[in-house]
Amino acid sequence: MIKKLSLIIVLFLFAVQLHAQNWGGGVDDEDVHFGFSFQYISAEYKIIKTPNWRDIFYDPIDGEQITSKLNSISSPPTPGFGIGFVVNKRISKNLDFRVTPSIVFSDRVIRYEYEPLEPTTTNGVTKTYLSSIDKKVQATLFDFPLTLKIKSNRIDNFRAYWIGGAKFSLDIGSKKKTFDDGEAAIDKFLKNKKNFISYESGIGFDLYFEYFKMSPEFKYSYSTSDILKHDNTAFATPIDKTMLRHFTFSLFFE
Repeated sequence: MIKKLSLIIVLFLFAVQLHAQNWGGGVDDEDVHFGFSFQYISAEYKIIKTPNWRDIFYDPIDGEQITSKLNSISSPPTPGFGIGFVVNKRISKNLDFRVTPSIVFSDRVIRYEYEPLEPTTTNGVTKTYLSSIDKKVQATLFDFPLTLKIKSNRIDNFRAYWIGGAKFSLDIGSKKKTFDDGEAAIDKFLKNKKNFISYESGIGFDLYFEYFKMSPEFKYSYSTSDILKHDNTAFATPIDKTMLRHFTFSLFFE
């Protein structure tokens, strides 16, 4: 995926350099201007385990064994996408203040790997134990980033920039995605807090066309606190903290 994105950027840079200097619609000269964005997102957790994370989990209600011992807990990156709006306030020639609210559709996964365990039979009922379980957290987020954009001087139709700041995220997804009352212990959901704050930093490039500018941007964000809801389930109990990490590739049009 990264190779494809790099190729797209190179092609855009080449296309821009084929023309004389473009005006960009005069967007950089406006005190306030607007735009929109499309985003590709890769989400994963940084997981901090409890000291006894490998322990067998027993149902807190009837004491039945639910899992065998854990071998590992990991979080494979999962893709998502978002669409957003841009409000850009010009502070100086090389500094802007930006508000970029967006709606983000991004699932996250935690993978639990267990020691193999032979099936057991009690009162004629055979119980099997899974050796691998993926728990998905489905999220629809409203993101509200506040950032500073530090820009280089423009060279022909190109300008580089650094962006950094913080964002507030609110999960606006359906309640049924976290409602698991009555579910078997092995089917309980992994739950996250509905709102949290992240810091973010990234780099981008302004590419100027006749009536607008387009900006490919790479950004990394990291939650400032634990976002896991800690309940007494087989999937939350082994974890001390989960910090959410997002890698975002965006295309801004302004």
